[in-house]
Amino acid sequence: MFGSTLLVLAAGKGNRYGGVKVIEPVGPQGETLLEYSLYDARKAGFVKIVFVIRRDIDRAVRETLGARLIRNFAVEYVYQDVMRIPWGFQVPHGRNKPWGTTHAVLSAVSQIREPFAVINVDDFYGAQSYSALARHLQAGTDDCAMVGYVLRNTLPESGPVARGICQLDEEGFLKGILEHKNVERQGGHAVCVDAAGQEMKLSGNEVVSLNMWGFRPDALNPMAEKFENFLKSHGGDPDSECYLPNTVHELITEGRMRVKVLPSADSWFGMTYREDHSRAMQNIHHMIEAGYYPRRLWA
Repeated sequence: MFGSTLLVLAAGKGNRYGGVKVIEPVGPQGETLLEYSLYDARKAGFVKIVFVIRRDIDRAVRETLGARLIRNFAVEYVYQDVMRIPWGFQVPHGRNKPWGTTHAVLSAVSQIREPFAVINVDDFYGAQSYSALARHLQAGTDDCAMVGYVLRNTLPESGPVARGICQLDEEGFLKGILEHKNVERQGGHAVCVDAAGQEMKLSGNEVVSLNMWGFRPDALNPMAEKFENFLKSHGGDPDSECYLPNTVHELITEGRMRVKVLPSADSWFGMTYREDHSRAMQNIHHMIEAGYYPRRLWA
């Protein structure tokens, strides 16, 4: 086993879902969606988990997941606290939520001493994706990594979603990510609405980012610089957030980071809305029946 950390971003409010997604059962023995992702991560070679959580869900996460995971991982917890910002900055009046996914990663600085991956708690990424990311981190390259998915493999059967469509150079490195809102299926293709409000047709073969990253510890310092710049420009806005893809994009543009895109043929699904829970349960059931997962996940 190699010494890489899996950083799980689990401090979101979950307002659209209406509950604490990290502890919602989807498996036959009460397993959560995250546990199936962690099962894939363990097989790929990840041995340490750092949960980035809110203080108010600490007990629920530890009691639901901690006892089951501690036999297979080294597990640590950190808080993404709205007050945890660099010296000299103030939290604006009325702000009660953290500062976004860049802030979430930086909240775990003291726990990161080795190459690490970043995932969202409510996304199912697939076993191939964890294996590709583990191989990249194990290789010892200075390059960062992002798992790139085929757009059509990430779209729900109905309803629009937001997707970050990636631009790659001829060597397969990330040039940038352009956020598209209201992306949805249309026959064998996809459509979205651009910034001007015009409908745009997509092939469905576009490479998209779903916030699955691989970094080395030395990437944290330039991320911290970008977060401070964000606070200088937007820290007075009680609703502003510093998103990890935007931070990475800026560092790529400045020539301070190279990000290799690792293509994945896996299909993604997640739990953004309450109605996604039943679909997640069905998907996990089908994968158990197909033999991808045992009926007792941690037996």
